[in-house]
Amino acid sequence: MAASVLVIDDDSTVRDSIVAFLDDCGYQTFQAESALNALDVLRHQTVDAVICDLKMPGMHGIELIERLRQHYPQLPVIVVSGAGVMDDVVRALRLGAADYLVKPILDMEVLAHSLRKALDRARLEDENRAYREHLEKTNTELKRGLDELRNDQLAGRQAQLRMLPDALDLEGIQCRHDIFPSLMLSGDFLDYFELGEHRLVFYIADVSGHGASSAFVTVLLKNLTYRLRRNLQRGSSDDLLYPAQVLARINSELLASELEKHLTMFYGVIDTRTSLMKYSVGGHFPMPVLLAGGQAEFLSGRGMPVGLFREAVYQEMEIELPDDFALMLFSDGILEIMDEPTLNNKEALLLKLAGQSRGDLDAISQALSLSDGEEVPDDIALMVVRRGTV
Repeated sequence: MAASVLVIDDDSTVRDSIVAFLDDCGYQTFQAESALNALDVLRHQTVDAVICDLKMPGMHGIELIERLRQHYPQLPVIVVSGAGVMDDVVRALRLGAADYLVKPILDMEVLAHSLRKALDRARLEDENRAYREHLEKTNTELKRGLDELRNDQLAGRQAQLRMLPDALDLEGIQCRHDIFPSLMLSGDFLDYFELGEHRLVFYIADVSGHGASSAFVTVLLKNLTYRLRRNLQRGSSDDLLYPAQVLARINSELLASELEKHLTMFYGVIDTRTSLMKYSVGGHFPMPVLLAGGQAEFLSGRGMPVGLFREAVYQEMEIELPDDFALMLFSDGILEIMDEPTLNNKEALLLKLAGQSRGDLDAISQALSLSDGEEVPDDIALMVVRRGTV
């Protein structure tokens, strides 16, 4: 669609010649013989540019430009006027006039070039303004979406915290834990609970990835162990008593869920009367640290990750715990915050810190600056199962 131009000049000869030239160039034109007449035209017509004289009877061209800037701030104005006072030229340009041409215009192509530049600049300004408005709207919608997401994550975080166990004391054995998520939602999870007949069940799991999808798997894990507890109470299944069977069960259910998530896990059952601990390892690393008799050592054992291979087989191991012991369990995020150059160095440092902490989670957290509130690169979970003094 052709651009529309309003030509304002009290000299009908000049006005008619400009209009005729613009008509030949394909522009849609409107005319006004004075500033007041021009304002009346603009109240009824929308134009893309204005060409105006300065010295006209009645309202001066400078005052007209001021009015135009006030009511039509994006409208380009080209001043075509006789050689006059330089102050008028400066004022017109300062008020935003796109160009100033001196009459008489001997070559109308100069006017055509000036008009094209003014219209192009106005079009670009319109596009930039529309783009900025689009960005502002998008940013507002994004902020609203992020606020909603944060609220959802806060709700999910509260639900996840409610799934975690309270500190537990069972026949002299104490269980404590702490979790430091890298995001609002954690892919690390742990639990411990009494299982009747003098048994204590505990496990720590690290789901692949971060955020909501990984946190969802922790819900599935909590739900599965709840169902296994209910089955044991009903006498329909005793899988929960056998660590290798529990890992095999979780492995098959994760694969069946098709969530494309897997986890590493350590699962243990302690008989509080005999101090016999059965456990199974599903690719979990680092291995738990056993503190006893002034020594600190990693438990032995290995196994495949859970939820990754259908043919995965898990072994069940046994160890008799001493009267006084502390078993400290960690997710692998704890290794990522260590500055040691190699994995072996990190394991050696973890073993040293565990021994120095004497089974105190606060002590090892302070040693690794986990209590400073700084962000961590990966979720970190810590658990201690202890009896007596080490």
